[in-house]
Amino acid sequence: MNQLLRPPRLAPGARVAVVAPSGPVPEERLQAGLDILRGWDLDPVVAPHVLGRHRALDYLAGTDAERAADLRDAWCAPSVAAVLCARGGYGAQRMVDLLDWAAMRAAGPKVFAGFSDITVLHQAFATRLGLATLYGPGVAGVDFLKSARAQEQLRATLFEPESVRTLTAVPPGGSALVPGRARGVTLGGCLSLLASDLGTPNAHAAARGGLLLIEDVGESPYRLDRYLTQLLRTGWLDGVAGIVLGSWETCGPYEALRAVFADRLGGLGVPVVEEFGFGHGEGALTMPLGLVAELDAGTGTLTFEEPPLS
Repeated sequence: MNQLLRPPRLAPGARVAVVAPSGPVPEERLQAGLDILRGWDLDPVVAPHVLGRHRALDYLAGTDAERAADLRDAWCAPSVAAVLCARGGYGAQRMVDLLDWAAMRAAGPKVFAGFSDITVLHQAFATRLGLATLYGPGVAGVDFLKSARAQEQLRATLFEPESVRTLTAVPPGGSALVPGRARGVTLGGCLSLLASDLGTPNAHAAARGGLLLIEDVGESPYRLDRYLTQLLRTGWLDGVAGIVLGSWETCGPYEALRAVFADRLGGLGVPVVEEFGFGHGEGALTMPLGLVAELDAGTGTLTFEEPPLS
């Protein structure tokens, strides 16, 4: 697995587009997120269907074609330096195949950030555009809006990427489920979405040689077992270099989750660090995907060879 192209960092005054490729966004949360971006001296513009809602399927922010057009148009606008997702939800799988990858590739590298359901798009940006992306909070996400730590870490990643070359697990997490050190290219996201995306044209074919970052929300231990077992049975985890476990909000008692992780991942013979502090939890870290890093499970650190943005 090779390192992907790093997009340029942002400068004060940069225009950023906010899109909703999956679920609809409450207006008050959107406005709060836009205020944060303006406070960073960014110029946010909102895609047409961010506040939209599908007429029959109210869990979608507009039709698949509308959401795909929002993302394509935002990405291809010469004035836009970054595309930030407002939230996750559900729906990226429905629109990802409608994107015009040739046009988006021609638009050049830009910052793309989001998490949760946006995992599907992170994989597509890697495989279709060869571009490193940021697995970070949605700008209208509840956890982001109420956490100064999450806000500052995303801001630092966007403007001062050399300051976040080493990521340290959020205390009191970061213990080694399996000790050791490993080096590889980061990939991953939301576990259930990685399992759902298996075998599709835009997904990573395998995690071989990579450092896999995974987290999820609202999934019981047996469901997490099922997703991990699916990845194991397909061979997708063969040759993975190391694993970083993030947050598991409302997934059950952590003792039960740890038992699943130890049972399903312990036999891989690679370092595994738990409770790193990215994903759906409050104060979540922004995690670069597609870049070479070294994992030290013993110290709970992930150190990138280069800053996540150029």
